[in-house]
Amino acid sequence: MLRDQAEHHPGAVVVAEGGTRVTLSGLRDAAAEIARGLVALGVAPGDRVAMWGVNSAHWVLHAFGIWDAGAVIVPLSSRFKGIEAAQLIEKTGAQVLIAGAGPSGSPLAGLLPPVPCLRHTVLPETSLAALGAEVPAREAEDRALAVRPEDLCEIMSTSGTTGVPKGVMLDHAQVLRGYWDWSEIVALDERDRYPVIAPFSHGFGLNAGLIACVLRQATMLPIPVFTPDALMELISSERITVLAGPPTLFHRLLDELERGSWDVSSLRVAICGAAAVPATLITRLVERVGLERMINAYGLMEGTVVSMTRAGDPIGVIANTTGRTVPGIEVKVVDDDGKEVAAGERGEILQRGYGVMRGYWDEPGRTAEAVDADGWLHTGDVGVLDESGNLAIVDRKKELFIVNGFNVSPAEVESLLLREGSLAQAAVIGVPDPGTGETGLAYVVPRPGVRVDPASLTAWAKDNMSNYKVPTRIVVVDSLPANVNGKIDKRALRERAISG
Repeated sequence: MLRDQAEHHPGAVVVAEGGTRVTLSGLRDAAAEIARGLVALGVAPGDRVAMWGVNSAHWVLHAFGIWDAGAVIVPLSSRFKGIEAAQLIEKTGAQVLIAGAGPSGSPLAGLLPPVPCLRHTVLPETSLAALGAEVPAREAEDRALAVRPEDLCEIMSTSGTTGVPKGVMLDHAQVLRGYWDWSEIVALDERDRYPVIAPFSHGFGLNAGLIACVLRQATMLPIPVFTPDALMELISSERITVLAGPPTLFHRLLDELERGSWDVSSLRVAICGAAAVPATLITRLVERVGLERMINAYGLMEGTVVSMTRAGDPIGVIANTTGRTVPGIEVKVVDDDGKEVAAGERGEILQRGYGVMRGYWDEPGRTAEAVDADGWLHTGDVGVLDESGNLAIVDRKKELFIVNGFNVSPAEVESLLLREGSLAQAAVIGVPDPGTGETGLAYVVPRPGVRVDPASLTAWAKDNMSNYKVPTRIVVVDSLPANVNGKIDKRALRERAISG
């Protein structure tokens, strides 16, 4: 895809970052040089290469360099602390880490504890192009041209209910088809200027941002750290046309418009991914901003793009559903016995088609639990299909909660909290929050004879886990409620949280 685009549209600018402009031909050339450097480091076809850093042109060039080398990209969230990054590197057996700057601008590599499989760490000041000078260009080009559609493209981290993140495997064909269709529905093209706010380490930022822009010759503007005022300045000065994010992003945009006289007339499309989008928000965006379209969509790491609203859909459909399935994807809603329910009835959403993951990395058992023998992915989301095929997301069977668009696994946060050393038990639940959608509330039981200070424990959590995983509130208790099976009763904790 990259070679085809560079050949037919060599001068199209696909990355704009400050004064840096990267054209399609420039991206192709840089990726080839980076690939030669990776070959020099011993990276073989199918090897995993981890990427760690905020959104940047550096990230884009190196991602395509990894794919040119025939390797599989393992994105690490720039919000990860050392323990979290090491877990995924070790899980996937990545031998090379390409590290950029963190959200604060500081280097990330120094935070990483020793990982036995990791042989090389490439820092921002290290030139892979220089390392690969001895590798013949033809060798690297042959490596790139040998990549097949069914070869693995990426292993994406997704929160699990067991406390350890899972690695979702997607191949090149899945990613290209899924995000070509996504881009087609969005009507993304070479005229668009698109700030990618979602991290490149996230499925949406990498695939519906970085890859979609190269597919459609749109100009991406990588956003390393999001702030509402900087976004407004960016929209005005860079004449942004496409904006994607959770409902909170668009509420902030409207709030900023009320405070100042920003020029946002260039915006034409807004893309949201939420169970529900307030109808008043859509109306205000159309009236105040002059949007041509507001799009709602549903996808998940294990299933890529599932459903999207379309041009001409009424506000009620966009506000209350995630639209119809994309081409090549089937969806059905089933009851607890696996029987399909009638239109308008609730049940678990099952998905089948090309977008379903190849499986969880090195976890065939958990893959078999998620994808049944007939190829249906059991999403764990509860939904309703209407008579027209519009899919509404109404609940989640899993315990995951969502903070500012990021899935958070209570089990993972609990596991991390227990590493601090003062706790005998920890139980985390998601509770509503007007600013982030949901936030974490942790109930903790101290070890015998140990006093736990919530403020100190929160400070430790901020130093050792991604900021969206850090519980907003920590409550110290003598014991945790248990159900008849002896497991922590999360339902009782939610009732306690609601009652205050």
